[in-house]
Amino acid sequence: MGRKKQRTSQTSAGVHCQKRSFASKKQRIEYNKSLERVHNQLSAFQRGRNVVLTIPNPNTNETNKRFIKVNARDVWSGGGKQKKK
Repeated sequence: MGRKKQRTSQTSAGVHCQKRSFASKKQRIEYNKSLERVHNQLSAFQRGRNVVLTIPNPNTNETNKRFIKVNARDVWSGGGKQKKK
């Protein structure tokens, strides 16, 4: 290993990410509420991809899990392309 050079003039400012976090969060929330996301999920499902949907939990006793993730085949009548084995 080489010897480390002493820094005399250049020091890092410590800034790593220039993008605002609140802007990213707002975009993510808006995409999740949009019809574009549902359209993308449906087209992926029709192409035979493994799509996972987030739905409200039918079991109201589980108050710590308001939403659950289920496979789209269980919700959307098992359609989509069948993969060859």
